[in-house]
Order: sequence, then structure tokens, then C-alpha cells
Amino acid sequence: AGFSPDEVIRKRLLIDGDGAGDDRRINLLVKSFIKWCHSGSQEEGYTQYQRMLSTLSQCEFSMGKTLLVYDMNLREMENYEKIYKDIENSIAAAHEKISECKKQILQAKRIRKNRQEYDALAKVIQHHPDRHETLKQLEALGKELQHLSHIKENVEDKLELRRKQFHVLLSTIHELQQTLENDEKLSEAEESQETQMETENKQ
Repeated sequence: AGFSPDEVIRKRLLIDGDGAGDDRRINLLVKSFIKWCHSGSQEEGYTQYQRMLSTLSQCEFSMGKTLLVYDMNLREMENYEKIYKDIENSIAAAHEKISECKKQILQAKRIRKNRQEYDALAKVIQHHPDRHETLKQLEALGKELQHLSHIKENVEDKLELRRKQFHVLLSTIHELQQTLENDEKLSEAEESQETQMETENKQ
């Protein structure tokens, strides 16, 4: 059965390894072995034997090189894995640092807000007198209130005295009015009697 060109290329790549000509060397070794088996003279057999040794050396060298490349690839993979872990650790550390920076930003915002509120309260407080001055003013107002209270009591006492005096005055005026009215009545009675007596004398 024939092989398609793709299958032939695939087989050659599988046999050839990294493309260094291993399949060619193996074919050459097989041909040299067959020629060595069918060599007629000793000189021809020795020549084919040397060719086989040379081909075997090339195959060993290619195999050693392949092993070195394989080891190098393993070391490179380990190095890449180490680099990958370092990158993961760096990413995790960066996330932690970002989270810490976010916390610091929130704390800074709270501190700034508190400072703004403090400044606003300080401005409000500055517009009011201090506690010592306020106490002095309260003490002065207390003394003034006490003084006004004494004045009020004195005024009330005087008003009460004047009210009593006015009441006595009104009573005296009323009594005087009664006396005057009584005097007028007596005078009128006397005048009436005198008039009557004069009339009687004339008769």
C-alpha cells in the first residue's frame, strides 16, 4: 500500500527527530552493514567496517546532542516554572499592595473628612466667646439681676406704702366730706330756724 506525501513527511519527521539527518544515517548504516556482509575482499570489508564505525559515531554524537538538548529543555522548563511562580508571587504581592493602598486611601479620605469637619467646627467656635469670658459675662449678669431684684423689692415696698397712704388719704377725704355735708345741713337748719323766728316776730 502506498503512503500519501503527508504520511511520508510525518514518518520522516518521527524518525529524523529534530531534523538532524538521523534517518539518513540509519539508512547509511544499514547499507554499510549489508555491503560489509557481502564484501568480497578483506580491504573492502575493512572499508565498510570503518564506514559503519563512523556512522555509529555520528549517531552517538547526535544522540548525545539530543540528550543535551533534552536536559537543556528540562532545565529551561524548570526555569520557566520558577519564573512563572515568581510572576504569580509578584502578582499576588501586587494584589496585596493594591488592597493595602486602597485601605490607605480610604483611611486618608476619612482623615481628610474629619479634618474638614474639625476646621468647620473650629470656625464656628471662633465666632463664639471662650468659656472664661462667658463665665465672666454670666457672673456680671447674675450680679445685675440680683441688683435689679433688690430694686424691684424696694419699688414694690414703696408702692405698697403709697397705696396704704393713698387709702388713708381717701378715708380722710371721705370723712372730711361727710363732716362738710353735716356742717352744711346744720347751717341750713339754723338759717331755717332763724327765718321762722323772724317771721313770727313780725306777726
